[in-house]
Amino acid sequence: MSEVRKYARAILGGVEISPVSPVFVGRETELAELTRTIGVADAGTPQAVIVRGEAGVGKTRLIEELLRSLSGTEAVAAVGGCVEVGGEALPFAPFAEALRTLARLLPDEIREAGKGQEEVLARIVPDLSEHGAGPGRDGDMARLFELTARILERLASRRLVVLVIEDLHWADASTRNLLGYLLRTRRTGRLMIIATYRSDDVHRRHPLLPLLAEVERQRSVRRLEVARLNRVEVTKQLAGILGVIPDPALLNEVFERSDGNAFFVEELARSYAERSGGLEDLRELLLIRVEALPPDGQHIVRIAAESISTAGYALLKATADLPEDRLIEGLRSAVLARVLVPTPDGSGYDFRHSLMREAVSDSLLPGERSLINRRYAEALEADPTLVRAEEVATRLARHWYHAHDNEKALRMGVLASLEAEKRYAYAEQLSFLHWVMELWDRVPATARDDLPALSEPDAYPHGEPYVDVLAAASVAARRSGELDRSLHLIDGALPLLAADPLRAAWFWTRRSGVTQDLNRGDGWTELATAQELVAGLPPSAVHADLLVQIADWGARHRPGPESRAAAERAVAYAAGMGDEERELNARITRAWLNSETDIDGTGLAELYAVRQRAEELGAIGLVARANHNLPSILEGMGRSAEAVRAARHGVEVCRTLGLAETESWVHANMSLSLFTLGRWAESDAALDQAAAVAQSYKARGVVAARRSHILMLRGEPAAAETEMAMARRLLAAQDLQPQMLVSLAQYTMELAALRGRRDDARAEFRRADAAGLTAGPVRYALPMLIAAAAIEADAPDAGTPAIIAAVRAAAAGLPIVLPVNLALAKLLDAELARATGHDDPGSWQDAVEAISRLEHPYALTLAHRGFARALLDTQRRRGEAAEQLAAAGRIADRLGARILSRDIEALARRAGVAEAPASLGLTPRESTVLRLIASGYSNRRIAEELFISEKTAGTHVSHILAKLGASGRTEAAAIAHRMGVLT
Repeated sequence: MSEVRKYARAILGGVEISPVSPVFVGRETELAELTRTIGVADAGTPQAVIVRGEAGVGKTRLIEELLRSLSGTEAVAAVGGCVEVGGEALPFAPFAEALRTLARLLPDEIREAGKGQEEVLARIVPDLSEHGAGPGRDGDMARLFELTARILERLASRRLVVLVIEDLHWADASTRNLLGYLLRTRRTGRLMIIATYRSDDVHRRHPLLPLLAEVERQRSVRRLEVARLNRVEVTKQLAGILGVIPDPALLNEVFERSDGNAFFVEELARSYAERSGGLEDLRELLLIRVEALPPDGQHIVRIAAESISTAGYALLKATADLPEDRLIEGLRSAVLARVLVPTPDGSGYDFRHSLMREAVSDSLLPGERSLINRRYAEALEADPTLVRAEEVATRLARHWYHAHDNEKALRMGVLASLEAEKRYAYAEQLSFLHWVMELWDRVPATARDDLPALSEPDAYPHGEPYVDVLAAASVAARRSGELDRSLHLIDGALPLLAADPLRAAWFWTRRSGVTQDLNRGDGWTELATAQELVAGLPPSAVHADLLVQIADWGARHRPGPESRAAAERAVAYAAGMGDEERELNARITRAWLNSETDIDGTGLAELYAVRQRAEELGAIGLVARANHNLPSILEGMGRSAEAVRAARHGVEVCRTLGLAETESWVHANMSLSLFTLGRWAESDAALDQAAAVAQSYKARGVVAARRSHILMLRGEPAAAETEMAMARRLLAAQDLQPQMLVSLAQYTMELAALRGRRDDARAEFRRADAAGLTAGPVRYALPMLIAAAAIEADAPDAGTPAIIAAVRAAAAGLPIVLPVNLALAKLLDAELARATGHDDPGSWQDAVEAISRLEHPYALTLAHRGFARALLDTQRRRGEAAEQLAAAGRIADRLGARILSRDIEALARRAGVAEAPASLGLTPRESTVLRLIASGYSNRRIAEELFISEKTAGTHVSHILAKLGASGRTEAAAIAHRMGVLT
């Protein structure tokens, strides 16, 4: 049986599938390929696919999902699994199982197909014959193979038949031979054969290899590789299993320990859930192979388990203390058992899976582990060339730490932290610095005095060495997403700095940022404390940094003239000190604050220059901020396509530098721009990417809020409310930033109105207005004002005058100067007029014309719909209204905006614009042709039906498509149905 589960023996035909995981993720490409191949088979050309992948990677789950997609069709599927018993004890086991399934589902057809050959068939399935298998005769094997093929061919002549053979790596010789026969023998019928095997179990001497080499050369046999899940896919799988979005710390641990193996993810998640938050390993499962090795093999595997990464042959030789011939034989046994695998270049050995290494390491006795690590450390000190130069410090630090040599471990821990920081491995840097803090008081003062100097964190003034370690660790913790740990380290340092106000101010400034990241306050108290501490002190980098942080805080919390002045002061102070990085940071803030009035693009050009210079300098924090802010600013300026390009650049940079939290914000910004451009599927994918790497509450809250909005527009209000509740939990804390809360208020209002809770929507607007959220920034406030006006206009009673007045007052106070905001302001004007009972087609026409010049398809759809409604309600211009509704419907359908599509259809029915074919601009003859198009008629059939030439029919069709703005016959028919022309 498979380790993953006991297989579903029959799928479809009334037999249930019992998947292990409640979610199916990460196999879209593979599933699409299998589905495409199934389509070829269903068309009458038999197909075969060999699916390979390591144990637990998800091959069975992929097949289940494929077969599940066939439910409700006439297809019949049967699954048989090879059994791991060793030798040839169970010949034809998977075929026996599959044929039993087919006999149960299609008893009459199986009986008819095997009539007169029951004793032969009984060699595979004895219970199909009353007398069992007959005496053996020459040629029985060929007869059996041919009979099996004939049965499958007959069944497949009437329906699609899918035969799945699982775990081919355990197949007996008879099974392999029969499968080879079926794959070699070209048949007719709607037959699909799928075979799976573990790639990690098929070594170079495995008996399955000759069969694979033979059949995979055939054109009708395809190979499909199932790879491990990536981080985004593991996030989805964990969320499905646990029922909630996983905490970043849990996600990190599960992803690292599972290496993306779906089975291990499931087992770790189950262990976590069943043990109320504790993760236990899969030791018993993973150690089976190790315990079966000969003594030298076990000894080498234990040595290799402490090698940290790849165990080079020379390094193993230096530490294993074995004669070389025994070392080689021990390695051979470990490789053949697939415990170890050679590296591609043949210079060393890796564990087949990281969990295997972990299990073996955990099984070591304390003294045994210490001895092994000491041998490694001594070997590396004697000959550092045994590993790559960049690995020496890291390996020595770990080996000396586990060998319990505190002085050497402390020194190498500092060096290893510096090496990790240089490689942007901040989590590893933090780990080494924790070792340094742990060992600090265990070594003599002379050993501490001789330590290498740590690198200087941003704007940090060096001082007492232990506090320097705390400073470096707090920065590493924040960069690696360990925000609580960063806060703990900062709070541990502050009591040590009573006599050092400058360094205390640095820590208070850092505490402000972490507090905001954790959503435990707005960070202003910390900044004010830092201001008091530096008052009267000489100018320093700490001063410059504090001014930049104050300006940045003002931009996010109180955008306006005061914050712009603060940004100017920060730029001037940093420039005067010659602090380029601080100056660049302040320039980002200034550009951000000026972006809503940057008509000529001067500030935007400066921002591009800052990004380029930051990347040239390699200033990590500055690089992160520039790449985070640029896409957001571009989106706010109405340059969505450019914002997507900037975001893609930012993602690449963040991945290169290991900036996961910043990457999540860049993905979220990209998602919004893709949404604006009408590329909603891509927007969803970007949100998934953001969710996978988000670490702070804020980033995760923004993802949930945006997902809620798009779910609502797609007509899934229940799912939208779930996401909205999550967003409010994550964002509704003490750090009130307008840029996050304005959109949250807008989405809440729209969702409440959709659910018929208009009073709740109005209450949410009043709260937002009272909190000052309607005062800007423009890019967030203007859409919320449009939503508020639309809710009032849609009210069955008259709009609330107080809310309408509040909307007008807020709009009047916004700096609406950029083209994108001027266009959207016309949409607001039209909605306000409608809300006061003066729906004006001219205002809507202005909105359509203005928004048409943007790349905002959803907003354009709103304008088209509003224009049509105004034409119908005020002037009864049904022809023009129909054209506007048709345009709106096409866009809404393309976007998948089902709520809007339904509104458009209802408006068309209510207005009766579909009753007259001329309302679509068609002549009576063209209307007749359109009805025939909708009935599936070709040009030839249309010509025959109407007694016209085929060329004339084609001309009519071309005119119809042009008038409807349809891309083809199917879309034209859909438009006609939606508008009611065909009813």
